[in-house]
Amino acid sequence: MERSLIFLFLILAAMLGDSCIKPDQQVDPKSENLYFPPISGDDWEKASPNTLGWNTLALDNLYSFLESKNTKAFIILKDGKIVTEKYFGTFKSDSWWYWASAGKTLTAFLVGIAQSEGILKIDDRGSKYLGQGWTSLPLEKENLITIKNQLSMTTGLDEGAGDVDCTLPACLQYKADAGTRWSYHNAPYTLLDQVVQKASGQTYNNYFKQKIRDKIGMKGFWKKDPDANNVFFSDARSMARFGLLMLNKGKWDGTVILKDEAYLDAQTSTSQKFNLSYGYLTWLNGKSSYMLPQTQRIFPGAMILNAPDDLYQAFGKNDQKIYVVPSQRLVIIRIGEKTSDAPFSGFDDELWGKLKEIIK
Repeated sequence: MERSLIFLFLILAAMLGDSCIKPDQQVDPKSENLYFPPISGDDWEKASPNTLGWNTLALDNLYSFLESKNTKAFIILKDGKIVTEKYFGTFKSDSWWYWASAGKTLTAFLVGIAQSEGILKIDDRGSKYLGQGWTSLPLEKENLITIKNQLSMTTGLDEGAGDVDCTLPACLQYKADAGTRWSYHNAPYTLLDQVVQKASGQTYNNYFKQKIRDKIGMKGFWKKDPDANNVFFSDARSMARFGLLMLNKGKWDGTVILKDEAYLDAQTSTSQKFNLSYGYLTWLNGKSSYMLPQTQRIFPGAMILNAPDDLYQAFGKNDQKIYVVPSQRLVIIRIGEKTSDAPFSGFDDELWGKLKEIIK
């Protein structure tokens, strides 16, 4: 009798579970305590820094620092809820700004979706989608370049051959075999847009809107700039939405946006042996060394000494930032003008030094 009751209970539990979960959803126990704002509207739950036990006296010092660094918007999410949201000068919550190279991380995520849908594989040759002769390389060298090389900045193309943003074959010249060096090079990354377009049969903007933007309530669009880069523009909360999607492993409130968790793990892990602090168009903290754009020098230690080791970030010119810290369930957004006249300002370490005084 007891066994029969247990068996009946298990059947009922399975039936109820099946009826509650939609085909495109799955329950992730890691996301049970994460908050997700509605897809439409301006509602977004807030969490009090006092309730979290944070040092609120240090917040004013943080705001002064951010203002002195030409910041336009700054947001901290904890467990998906807004702890602080600050705008400076004439910039408002509905103002839009460019992501610069922080948009690279968005592109890498979209490539992962395309692979999960079976319309491309990152081990495919770039020429499968871009056509033979998309570079000036001999065919046998061009055929070495895969989508994965474009994602990991290991194409072997010469970043010093003229305009780094130029995507014409004449600008894409041989430096080394693909996979044998790391170098930050905009043009091969930019061509991933054409890869996705060819694979999907849609414009890049439309595929992005359909697969990411509209599913998580983002605003924004991609626009070609005069240098041929494809740059994303949005408000600060849209950046925060994407950061929250990354934090929750490609799922939005139970809806799966990127099915391939292994791909997302690879995106936020070391992608090659040269720059340990670089994944798929995503920067990583906590590694034993790192490289930076415009140099082949290897620097010892982590990129941001004051930040948690598991932090990863979307990082754009003039310190456009999406920081994600899984261990603390944090997403932090900073957008604005340049923080310093120096090529690499040290802004990250200064900011995280101040955040360490606040976040407990």
